[in-house]
Amino acid sequence: MSDFLISAYPWIKSLHVISVIAWMAGLFYMPRLFVYHVESVGMEGETAKLFQTMEVRLLRAIMNPAMIAAWTFGGLLIATPGIVDWSFVWPWTKAGAVLAMTWFHHWLGRRRKEFLNGTQTLTGRQYRLMNEVPTLLLVIIVFSVIARPF
Repeated sequence: MSDFLISAYPWIKSLHVISVIAWMAGLFYMPRLFVYHVESVGMEGETAKLFQTMEVRLLRAIMNPAMIAAWTFGGLLIATPGIVDWSFVWPWTKAGAVLAMTWFHHWLGRRRKEFLNGTQTLTGRQYRLMNEVPTLLLVIIVFSVIARPF
């Protein structure tokens, strides 16, 4: 298995990066949809239904598969001999940020259900602030993996 992982490393890494980019796109876009949903559309009417459809499709067709793929290919990278040395700090900071990003993903999923059920209570400003979470996590991950300051 390790010989396969070593020979497939460039492909696995490429698929991991593609998956992360798709996942991040959804993590950036969903809170913006929520901002517009709260501030411009409201909870009733045809436009609200359209937004709910867009939010459901974004989560189910893009974000969920991309997250699963990112975790899968990331796990294969971790399993590839010689790629991750857990005695350094950087893999731990990246892992913590990825766990936080996964939490954020599920937080967005819960907010989407609140829109669907009509129980949404957050403001557009709160969603704007939460929209900064994936940016912060992205910075931590990129610096952890590329610059490896720790």
